[in-house]
Amino acid sequence: MSTKEEFNWDNFETKGFGEGYSKEQREQMAAMYEGTLGEITEKEVIKGTVVGVNDKDVIINIGFKSDGLVPLSEFRDLESIKPGDTVEVFIEEQENALGQLILSRKKAKIVRAWQDIEDALEHDNVIEGLVKRRTKGGLIVDIYGVEAFLPGSQIDVKPIRDFDIYVGKKMEVKVVKINHANDNVVVSHKVLIEKDLEKQKAEILNNLEKGQVLEGVIKNMTNFGVFIDLGGVDGLLHITDISWGRINHPEEVLQLDQKVQIVVLDFDDDKKRISLGMKQLTAHPWDSLASNLEVGSKVRGKIVNVADYGAFLELAPGVEGLIHVSEMSWSQHLRNPADFVKVGDEIDAVVLTLDKEDRKMSLGIKQLTEDPWTKNDMSTKYAVGTKHTGIVRNLTNFGLFLEMEEGIDGLVHVSDLSWTKKIKHPSEFVKVGDELEVAVLELDVDNRRLALGHKQLEENPWDTFENVFPVGSVHKCTVVSKNDKGAVLELPYGLEGFATIKNLEKADGSQVEAGDSEDFKVTEFSKDDKRIVLSHTATFKEEAKPAKKEAKKKSESSTSSSSSAPAEKSTLGDLDALTQLKEQMEGGKK
Repeated sequence: MSTKEEFNWDNFETKGFGEGYSKEQREQMAAMYEGTLGEITEKEVIKGTVVGVNDKDVIINIGFKSDGLVPLSEFRDLESIKPGDTVEVFIEEQENALGQLILSRKKAKIVRAWQDIEDALEHDNVIEGLVKRRTKGGLIVDIYGVEAFLPGSQIDVKPIRDFDIYVGKKMEVKVVKINHANDNVVVSHKVLIEKDLEKQKAEILNNLEKGQVLEGVIKNMTNFGVFIDLGGVDGLLHITDISWGRINHPEEVLQLDQKVQIVVLDFDDDKKRISLGMKQLTAHPWDSLASNLEVGSKVRGKIVNVADYGAFLELAPGVEGLIHVSEMSWSQHLRNPADFVKVGDEIDAVVLTLDKEDRKMSLGIKQLTEDPWTKNDMSTKYAVGTKHTGIVRNLTNFGLFLEMEEGIDGLVHVSDLSWTKKIKHPSEFVKVGDELEVAVLELDVDNRRLALGHKQLEENPWDTFENVFPVGSVHKCTVVSKNDKGAVLELPYGLEGFATIKNLEKADGSQVEAGDSEDFKVTEFSKDDKRIVLSHTATFKEEAKPAKKEAKKKSESSTSSSSSAPAEKSTLGDLDALTQLKEQMEGGKK
């Protein structure tokens, strides 16, 4: 028993880790172990060494007390991964709930990419990226695994119309903007080209001279011209300097991206604006006109423009002549040129004037037909007294112009419209476009004048009126209007007469008013002036005694009138001649 009690179990049992060491020894050994481990910080990128690879994970040693695991899927961009390889990883957690070190290569790549992008922006570095796809307004470029936006305006110095040609291709770019709030990166390829073009641009500008012939590429087209890239320098080729002929838009003869030969016409002192020409490289078409072209020559061309005053006929590109509207028809009545020609018509014309030095030409088309005033039958066709029907083309204060046929116009004076009506303006009688029957009063072929009359189609009724309305005869009249000078009276047969204020006094002292119908005595009749003056007062009041001869003459006239007036009232209306006249006038009035 004593033997058992003396046995030292502490010495016999296995001691735990470090229990066999003294306190000093344990501290010494812990210090040695800590010296083999590096200090690490979460959320940072660190380099590690691959120590093992299995089907799911890659085991990486980063010098920490434990190794970390990274999913094998995060190494798909590498052809192979094997122990000993060095990779960058992102420390997510030093120790999770299971005591494991959590690493990520994917996040390490993202963090490192943003560091490289910021460094590229700061130091103006050139980065090579891969164009992944097209997007609205530009392209998406992959740089260091980050998607960056390349605006369409920053792809090239010239406008790009087809973005798809860049998809899937590598492209060098520069970072121009970083938006950390949205993790947005904007890059540019254009800035690289611009730098390359600076030297070329400076060389072109220093050597630029008027008359210099250059080659350029059309980069933009507008309705007023095209912009041409001369190799970093843009010049404007105005539409008027593209062709000697008339064109409405540059696209009729040029195309985008087309290489063209041009000549320098002008540039300002700062050499910021360069004017270019293309037609100047060829001879002016006026210089190659046929030598036998002269006034009177018949030519053929195409109408290229129609204006209010005429039309332009293009004989050849750059050679045009003006056909004035007055040279389109023999008619004196000018119309719109569009009534005769339209753009695109191919017509014949006659050269009227030709100035090769000033490169001007006037043409006519009416000269292709005979002048109606020079026709042999003109003097007989429009002989005095012949009757015709024409179309009213124009009205004036003094009359109207009647077109008898194309090129033959005649004047109807306002006084030749009616025998009985006092017409102040032709618009009271006709309107433009009406047909009017007339008789020829006068023909002057040399001066191209034709005087016409409408009233001359009938006999002058005033010859008959002289017998119907003799001085002293009494007639029933209606007052049409009245003013401070007198009254206008309506007489039989549609005639008008006039009575002064003092001759409107009635027997009771009152005045005849507008609308009243009373007897009036004719006191004056003028066939030439077509004037009839009457008096109501004279029907009941004797006139003062005149001089002997006048008294005797008027006495006889008064006696004759007073004795015959009742007879005239009862018999004149029955006269055949007067009845026919009345019917004619009433028919004309209708």
